[in-house]
Amino acid sequence: MSENYFEKFSLKGKKAIVTGGAGILGRHFCKGLADAGADVAVVDINIEEAKKIAEVLAEETNNKVKAFYCDLTDEKSVEQMVKDVIEEFGEINILHNNAAGKSSDLNAFFEKFEEYSLEQWKEIMSTNLDGMFLVAKYVGKQMKKQAKGGSIIQTSSIYGVLGPDNRIYEGSYYLDRQINTPAIYSASKAGVVGLTKYLATYWAKDGIRVNAITPGGVESGQNETFKRNYGNRIPLGRMAKADEMVGALIYLASDASSYVTGHNIRIDGGLSAW
Repeated sequence: MSENYFEKFSLKGKKAIVTGGAGILGRHFCKGLADAGADVAVVDINIEEAKKIAEVLAEETNNKVKAFYCDLTDEKSVEQMVKDVIEEFGEINILHNNAAGKSSDLNAFFEKFEEYSLEQWKEIMSTNLDGMFLVAKYVGKQMKKQAKGGSIIQTSSIYGVLGPDNRIYEGSYYLDRQINTPAIYSASKAGVVGLTKYLATYWAKDGIRVNAITPGGVESGQNETFKRNYGNRIPLGRMAKADEMVGALIYLASDASSYVTGHNIRIDGGLSAW
């Protein structure tokens, strides 16, 4: 048996895009792909932060890691970003369609469903789902031209596949603000799973695999009440750490998952097993 199965997880020589690469999870995803050997395009609307992350990762890994600006709500911006990445890297083998929107008005974002505004709904949907469609459209077109396939991984959320338990939000704060999970977040993240399954069958003939990862709750500034309430709902008894999302991404990006497409890996500490 001469085959080395561990080498199937290597991304050496691969060229990857991570949207939302400067975010809380995005920076870990960029590091994971670079650590596995890929050259990485750190794509974000916050270009200054993306540049900082790219500089650090390039030095740590000796891979090509570059920052690229993109406004995912603007089709021209998405198209230009993909052109810029191709010009820099030559091709695209991996896309992590990861970015999610931040509201310009948190009062509107956390409003009760009965009072929710259509404007706020559209604002979040334009990034969480419309932007994912646009990036997949232009990267998928490029992968087809390369005639050797590729791997697309899209980030959903546990609340895209399960309804939230609103009891956990009693006395719960995130960065000193009382929070909930608005319906737009669940609806947009459910749409990510649907888009993933559609594209998996649509591009299968072209050798392009499309999968999703679904993180459960990740520690990122919530108060102790929320962490305790959330942890009590989880078989493993706690929230996730950001770096615990990365292993599934490397697996889906690599040849180790060469016969996996249309799948959604739930990284949720067992929440969906109850």
